Amino acid sequence: MFKRKILITGGAGFIGSNFIPFFLKQHPDIDIINLDKLTYAGNLHHLKEVENNNRYKFIQGDICDVDLVNSTFADYQITDVIHFAAESHVDNSIDGPEAFVKTNINGTFTLIEAARKHWLIEANNPKQGYETSRFHHISTDEVYGSLGESGFFDENSTYAPNSPYSASKAASDFLVRSYFHTYGLDVVTSNCSNNYGPKQHDEKLIPTIIRKALAGEEIPIYGDGKNIRDWLYVLDHCTGIDVAFTKGRGGETYVIGGDNEHNNISIAKTICAILDKVHPKESGSYTEQITFVNDRLGHDFRYAIDAHKIKTELGWEPQFNFDSGLKKTISSYISKYQNS
Repeated sequence: MFKRKILITGGAGFIGSNFIPFFLKQHPDIDIINLDKLTYAGNLHHLKEVENNNRYKFIQGDICDVDLVNSTFADYQITDVIHFAAESHVDNSIDGPEAFVKTNINGTFTLIEAARKHWLIEANNPKQGYETSRFHHISTDEVYGSLGESGFFDENSTYAPNSPYSASKAASDFLVRSYFHTYGLDVVTSNCSNNYGPKQHDEKLIPTIIRKALAGEEIPIYGDGKNIRDWLYVLDHCTGIDVAFTKGRGGETYVIGGDNEHNNISIAKTICAILDKVHPKESGSYTEQITFVNDRLGHDFRYAIDAHKIKTELGWEPQFNFDSGLKKTISSYISKYQNS
């Protein structure tokens, strides 16, 4: 009996480690092979709940390793790919862009070329199921550049990346697109807004605010704090990826957003207000720790997503509003920092 065996890259990262347990529960008929290099952003502890699942296998390795990627496709008879693996910290891309070019561009090429080789060139056997194999590429709204005070990104927005990170993701988006139009490989791309939730790396904005607040340290906010992002709870992103992967049309892009626009200073104040209630200081408010620091180079002013296409075409809707998602996130980090 044919069984789908899905290669998930970067599954020990923030979104991947939320997605794998969710996806295994949603699809009891699939196996997952998780290929992750375990850089600073990968954490196998976040996958403790599935490590003994007989439908889950972890491989430590680099998506740029051609031999490893090809042997993984062959040894596990990979039928599909969901590609999370990426260097993703904008500040790091400014200080050291080379790693972003290698992983986000060259790594994506290595993966999708292996998919073409195994599914289209070598397979040619309908009984293997490769005629229905899919490559799902996970990307970001940052490829579209920056918005003013109005307007939204959608699937037809012009690409205008402003950082080495977003430029490398834009390049990988175009590379994946080309494999659909040139070779007929079944690909889907999804571009998401800013994710937040449990298991996110400490360096990101919301974990940084929580961590610094609980440590009694200054809470750094770039510039005047008025940069705006559309925030998407990570489990809502997982459901969006699931429907795009299982129901999306080949060659299409789907943007996924949370309908939650907030500027950075309001997020910091909201988190501090929640902490004041659930984990009060001995005296004063956490808001007293907020401080403004020099703005990031090339800091995009605003991102916002119009997710009309995935909602109307595939029936997806976010289930978490910002308040409920933020409370779950804060609770998870309080537990993490108290136990560390």
